[in-house]
Amino acid sequence: MNPKDSTPPNGIPDATLVYDIRRSRYLNITGRCTLRCGFCPKQQGSRQIHQYQLALDKQPSVDALLPLLGDVDAFDEYVFCGYGEPTLNLPTLLGVARAIKARGGRVRVNTDGLGNLFHKRNILPELADCVDALSVSLNAQDELIYLKHCQPRLKGSWQAVNDFIRMAPAYIDRVDVSAIDGLPGVDIQACRALVEAAGCTFKHRHLDIMG
Repeated sequence: MNPKDSTPPNGIPDATLVYDIRRSRYLNITGRCTLRCGFCPKQQGSRQIHQYQLALDKQPSVDALLPLLGDVDAFDEYVFCGYGEPTLNLPTLLGVARAIKARGGRVRVNTDGLGNLFHKRNILPELADCVDALSVSLNAQDELIYLKHCQPRLKGSWQAVNDFIRMAPAYIDRVDVSAIDGLPGVDIQACRALVEAAGCTFKHRHLDIMG
């Protein structure tokens, strides 16, 4: 099965479970999210990143993803990243990630850092078994700015994401934490200081640049 979209006669692309950007293969495993970020294209009615249609009607299973992985030697990494928060479909994330690692591939998870809060337990030991790197979206230097831009669905999200980034380096080899330059009120240098104090690597992103 070709992981890239094809456009059927009705002009609406089929949902994409797997898509490629440069030498990374991205895995789209859920449309659910714990945030409602005002800067997210999904919140503005978009269903696409680049040419890929990422809206999902249901969460795919491990069996749906495994045939789409391809040759692990052809990719620098596999990235769990779509239009939802990958840790909300944790069984699929873990099952597919373990299969990738068994084949010798590298795994990264793009996350909002709220997996522990959502699941009401520390999921980092489970991720440590099969994840090489985390990319965590922080996007604020304090709770007020975080609530303004990220609009979390779960109470206590600001504290939870900060706890997550402080804990993550003990389990995962590389933890990058990002903030977006261009969001009103976001102090990039203050975000950097917060991230580095947690023992993580800061990633400076820019508004409206995806992938």
